[in-house]
Amino acid sequence: MKKIAILGSTGSIGTQTLEIIEQHPNLFKAEILTAGNNYQRLIQQAIKHRPSTVVIANEAHYDPVKKALSPYGITVMAGEKSVSEIAAFNEANIVLTAMVGFAGLKPTIEAIKKHKTIALANKETLVVAGKIIMELANRYHIDIIPVDSEHSAIFQCLEGEKHNKIEKLILTASGGPFRGMSYEQLKTKTKAEALKHPNWNMGAKITIDSASMMNKGLEVIEAHWLFDVPPQDIEVIIHPQSIIHSLVRFEDGSIKAQLGLPDMKLPILYALSYPNRIKSAMPRFDFADYPQLTFEKPDTSVFKNLAYAYQALEKGGNMPCILNAANEVAVDAFLDDKINFTEIFDIVEKTMHKAPYIKTPTLDDLFETDKEARRIAQSMI
Repeated sequence: MKKIAILGSTGSIGTQTLEIIEQHPNLFKAEILTAGNNYQRLIQQAIKHRPSTVVIANEAHYDPVKKALSPYGITVMAGEKSVSEIAAFNEANIVLTAMVGFAGLKPTIEAIKKHKTIALANKETLVVAGKIIMELANRYHIDIIPVDSEHSAIFQCLEGEKHNKIEKLILTASGGPFRGMSYEQLKTKTKAEALKHPNWNMGAKITIDSASMMNKGLEVIEAHWLFDVPPQDIEVIIHPQSIIHSLVRFEDGSIKAQLGLPDMKLPILYALSYPNRIKSAMPRFDFADYPQLTFEKPDTSVFKNLAYAYQALEKGGNMPCILNAANEVAVDAFLDDKINFTEIFDIVEKTMHKAPYIKTPTLDDLFETDKEARRIAQSMI
């Protein structure tokens, strides 16, 4: 029985993880659940799954959660600090980090220090502090198992290949809802249109990132740290059907790919069950249903965030942290109808130019960088 701490249980990844746990009650138990603001869903999840502890990050919601769960003997904690503390609790074997954005960094660090296996669904952790996180993982001898479908695909392709040299990582991207559109067309796109992803069911922030291709840019940075591959050897290719989740090319020219229907439950299940595969009732991919799998190059002159992500990775230091902070502020502003879609690109670019650059940042430097970059980005809205 693996005991799972789900950081961000009320979001898209968290809710799907709980569905998997429910389908395999003899293998997994939801031991710890955390949420940011959605206390009603957290209460429902806790009553159903009976974790030992729940945390609501927004302390304003502590009382209703405490009152609702007191009959069930579930410990209730509150505050962002408690989220980090709970990640290190001894009850959990695996910490699944499904929180969105920069907020996932501290809890991941605390979990690593307590020798927890990390099922990583929070790509921003490695984007912001990849060098620090990977050094910690090596020092504490813990596994970081990627949950993102693209990185899970690469992780699976590399099983049994650790001794073979990687020539190229190829990350696939659906292209999002605005694939093939011009920059002028993007200027008029609404929030409702941006949230209509053609293939994947994801949370609002990640869906907008997919529409702007920032999501793929962040994944490039994450792949660099996870698999120790230089930026020039990481390629992005548009694959509208989202069947091939990513590929690895080895130095002999051979390519391995991982295929499956666009369903996040598959990489989540693999992360929880690793190193084993377990039987699932998920729908199976059938080649007859997809007679054509197509590919095209991304247009970074239109979807500029992908180009900015490569630039941030090449620059290194705290630049990916600046990129991420600016993007989080810009996406929030777009979702609040304060800016148009292409202004996301403008805010990211200008913040990268204005925020102070640090070549070798400490963890404290990164927290200060995040604050300053957010302040700069917010000043443009």
